[in-house]
Amino acid sequence: RNQFQMSKIKSRIKKDSNFNLREDYHKELLRKVISAREKIIIGGGKEAIEKLHLKNKLHCRERVDLLIDKGTYFMELGLFAGYGMYNEYGGAPSSGTIFGIGKIHGRDCVIVANDATVKAGAWFPITCKKNLRAQEIAMENMLPIIYLVDSAGVFLPMQDEIFPDKEHFGRIFRNNAVMSSMGIPQISAIMGPCVAGGAYLPIMSDEALIVEGTGSIFLAGSHLVKAAIGEKIDNESLGGAKVTTEISGITDELMESDEECIKKIRELVSKFGHTAKAGFDRTESREPLYDGIEIYGIIPEDSSKPYDTYELINRIIDDGDFDEYKPTYGKTIITGYARIDGWAVGIVANQRSIVKSKIGEMQFGGVIYSDSADKGARFIMNCNQRRIPIVFLQDVTGFMVGSRSEHGGIIKDGAKMVNAVANSVVPKITIITGNSYGAGNYAMCGKAYDPRFIFSYPNAQIAVMGGSQASNVLMDIKIGQMKKLGKEITEEDKKLFLDEIKGRYDEQTNVLYAASRLWVDEIIDPKDTRKIISYCIEIANNNPDIAKFNAGVIQT
Repeated sequence: RNQFQMSKIKSRIKKDSNFNLREDYHKELLRKVISAREKIIIGGGKEAIEKLHLKNKLHCRERVDLLIDKGTYFMELGLFAGYGMYNEYGGAPSSGTIFGIGKIHGRDCVIVANDATVKAGAWFPITCKKNLRAQEIAMENMLPIIYLVDSAGVFLPMQDEIFPDKEHFGRIFRNNAVMSSMGIPQISAIMGPCVAGGAYLPIMSDEALIVEGTGSIFLAGSHLVKAAIGEKIDNESLGGAKVTTEISGITDELMESDEECIKKIRELVSKFGHTAKAGFDRTESREPLYDGIEIYGIIPEDSSKPYDTYELINRIIDDGDFDEYKPTYGKTIITGYARIDGWAVGIVANQRSIVKSKIGEMQFGGVIYSDSADKGARFIMNCNQRRIPIVFLQDVTGFMVGSRSEHGGIIKDGAKMVNAVANSVVPKITIITGNSYGAGNYAMCGKAYDPRFIFSYPNAQIAVMGGSQASNVLMDIKIGQMKKLGKEITEEDKKLFLDEIKGRYDEQTNVLYAASRLWVDEIIDPKDTRKIISYCIEIANNNPDIAKFNAGVIQT
């Protein structure tokens, strides 16, 4: 009993004025994110949605709502994709496509739906990246994928950024073929135009439905056919619902409306066979000792200030039970086993408070030292051996620098941890709770290291280094260049240059900048951390052969 009691984390947080200040700061950041979300979810606007309704078409979000089980959670991902991008073309809210994971007859499915109110559902470069991410999630987690197609195809003014490269448009169809060979069901519903290269996506799916009167599919529309070969024909006669189901046979069944089509998809999914699970351990869920809403008051409003990461962990894990690994060694990284909503997890977290090393030296919070990198690498290997999913709570300013660290082999020890993360085959779920700078992003499983899912809090900042450090480095370079030219830089010049660098860094480290480019899957409300991690592990549990998916590559 005493040992059990010792494994619980006790909170030392005081709900004083500082707590309230931090809480208000993070709630305000969240309000800004929510405000941006509310504008994004209406796509091309309410008038454009009404025009769809007049054509007897549902908006993509209405289609998804009908498709998933009533009252269940739809974990939308990539909502902010394209935010602030393509302004010269009028913008692309949510990249003109929505995708996420929801339950259909109790089965987790990836759902992708074009938003016809945004440039007629045309594909921008970020749209392609988002669709590839949806397919990647389906493959990694062995999930059925449903495409609700309503798209004018590639956005032609940007065709050079979406057409020919490895991670461009053609990769979508390659993935269609690979998923079929893997036994992952793919169902497409053609609910609007489906043109040119985009026509391959539904036809390379395992089953394709088409809605009469609104759905059409062809390699070239009527205008291009006339220009190319002089033939005069309308789109319906060229590739409408009756033509494709009765004459060409490229689609499988004609549906009279969006609603009927969605009902049919639900019926098809309901008959899918059940597959084996990965077998991640789960027991009865127990509530955390402390409310997750208190996370707002734990993380400082200034990202450079220290805080105790144990307080954050204690508002996520079940009943405060935490079996810590090497608790007195490598203290700037916290490692240990816990349960989140009953799921067994390994936690790797940056400790943001200032701590003492094993030799009594003070160590900066959020910095990875040689001993903490060594500890992290060993713990990650343990989790892989025991088939325990890993949760990374990332608030890292990088690896320690300076002669002492360099002479002590920080690069070598850091490489061990990066190697362990890269070769880890158990599901990795990353939450960026604050800073994400430099190689620390890599060691703590940033996007390049194939986390199954990666999320961020509204205060997250991702960059190669902090703004103040970058400004000073670039200023030194600028001064050196000026001296070589025999010129001197005035204090006023320095201020202007520093202000320019700071402005650029403020923009590029803003969490919406990261989310718009899909560096993270989604910006989440900190109080929902526990719920989201639990659902991610439930999703990952659908793939019984976790070792097949290493670094996003299918092993053969």
